[in-house]
Amino acid sequence: MTDSQGRTVRDLRLSVTDRCNYRCVYCMHAGLQYMPGRHLLSLNEYLRVARVCASLGIEKIRITGGEPTLYPQLDELIRELGRLPVKDIAMTTNGSRLEEGALVRWRDRGLKRLTLSLNSLRPERMTSITRSESSPQTVINAIGLARQLGYHPIKVNCVVRRGMNEDEIADFAHLAREHGIEVRLIEFMPLDSERRWSPEEVVPADEMIRLLRQHYELIPIEADDPHGKAVTFHFADDSPGRIGIIASVTRPFCGDCNRLRITADGRIRPCLFSDREWDLRPILRNGADDERLRRVIIDAAWAKPAGHEINSPSFTPPDRTMSAIGG
Repeated sequence: MTDSQGRTVRDLRLSVTDRCNYRCVYCMHAGLQYMPGRHLLSLNEYLRVARVCASLGIEKIRITGGEPTLYPQLDELIRELGRLPVKDIAMTTNGSRLEEGALVRWRDRGLKRLTLSLNSLRPERMTSITRSESSPQTVINAIGLARQLGYHPIKVNCVVRRGMNEDEIADFAHLAREHGIEVRLIEFMPLDSERRWSPEEVVPADEMIRLLRQHYELIPIEADDPHGKAVTFHFADDSPGRIGIIASVTRPFCGDCNRLRITADGRIRPCLFSDREWDLRPILRNGADDERLRRVIIDAAWAKPAGHEINSPSFTPPDRTMSAIGG
């Protein structure tokens, strides 16, 4: 599949739930209502969409949410995705519910990579950010367990928001060094349910790099994936671990975007920051054949916009939160 800008679409983000055991302040307000269960796709519907996308050239599938470990048929989903002719299956999770038995099953059924979310290394602050009782140590323990079981690479995403956690940037670099993982610092994006995002709360990539270099000498790494969204560094003293900066706001990488997103309720979203969507649910549930499904997916991919307009005065934040769109 190619879009109207000549980009080849190879990466599918498949959201399997909008539910989450967190209520992170940069994503969901405390009273946010989930979508009715009948609106979410069934296991067979998710798999049908994934199978058709694989036939159209999708090479990588990332399972997202909400929090995907809350999806009750996750084992079956991973098993069947593992049978598709794709190069890579990964999952993004907040890391609060990872257990050895599940990690072994998922690994053996085809899950290759994990990205965990962690936005503070301070217990009280994490409780405040996530509005939950989860602790940083729970996620750190999950990182160690996943490493022991052979998941590679393991990445940790940290949303950096001014006044929330920018004073922990060096601490996250230490975490990367200590555990030999890649920590990715992400600029705060306008995807919060209360729509209170403002540019003043964004800690720009340049500032993050400057703060890191007060503590460590960083060496830029040439991108091993031309469609990767992080500017990545390793440490000059050859310590293990890497630091990535995802600068969606100040350094947009839309020109290399090769992604489609399928929301948990079966809508194709070609751009994270656009509200334009294609609804697959009627097609899936009204007896249409795979060729009809293929045509709609191809049309949606073709319509990927050239880029987001976050920095434009006319920009309007998306109606959906990240939990409803899928990471």
